[in-house]
Amino acid sequence: MPPTQLTRQVAARIVEHIRAEQVAVGTRLVERTLADQLRVSRSPVRNALRLLAESGAVAEAEGGGYTVLDTADVDLAEDAEDSADEAVYLTIASDRLDGVLPDRITESALARRYSLTPAQLNRILRRASSEDWIERLPGYGWEFKPTLTSEQSYADSYRFRLTIEPAAILEPTFVLDRAALEHVREQQQRLADGAIHDLDNIELFTINHVFHETIAECSRNGFFIEALRRVDRLRRLVEYRRSLPRESGVVRCREHVEIADLLLADRRVEAAERMRKHLSTVTAQKTGS
Repeated sequence: MPPTQLTRQVAARIVEHIRAEQVAVGTRLVERTLADQLRVSRSPVRNALRLLAESGAVAEAEGGGYTVLDTADVDLAEDAEDSADEAVYLTIASDRLDGVLPDRITESALARRYSLTPAQLNRILRRASSEDWIERLPGYGWEFKPTLTSEQSYADSYRFRLTIEPAAILEPTFVLDRAALEHVREQQQRLADGAIHDLDNIELFTINHVFHETIAECSRNGFFIEALRRVDRLRRLVEYRRSLPRESGVVRCREHVEIADLLLADRRVEAAERMRKHLSTVTAQKTGS
């Protein structure tokens, strides 16, 4: 399985740390210390060290762990670039949520504010546009799309989902897309088995909202489907900077698997009730209501 974006980014940051601090060859790298310094969990640090071992930058030490070898020939510029883009991307999203940025803004204003090169700006705007929270205006301007901006609207979005998602499962037009559901179930099982610790909030949000939308699409009711998609678009930026602790996330992924299994067994009434309980728990944890 290829390394995730988070693993590659953390590996690039470890190499930057080794070079900046002029860490001597043979020095043991302490996983917990690196995790604290990079402000990530230990799991992505562990995976990043494995990746660096494959590239020859570090070596497995006797008794476990890794020691520094030679990072001179290690080229992770693309991953460092990805990491820098990610940081700016999240900063722009956060500033938009906090009301720092206006509804409309020019490319030159964004470039000046965040010290972006034309290439960086293009990559970030292209990504934000593909994720549907900003759109190009005629000319050179951009307009941010509506998003949830208050605790109340965020809580309301979960209450709305609590109403429509169980109902979508009980629609008389519901037809199970078995292949699609088996695919998203497999994704959730991998997360529950530990892969959740290797993902950042953006990757986790994407996988989870696809799971819920896949089930809603089986309802064959366009109003349910479009309503859920719209809510997901509106809450996207909030979810980028707010997530459940990964330990709690594992529990939620197991609940996803249970819901999928009930649907695959054609036990829709039970699946709808399990979805209701699942969303009730998530609502309480994320909104305190």
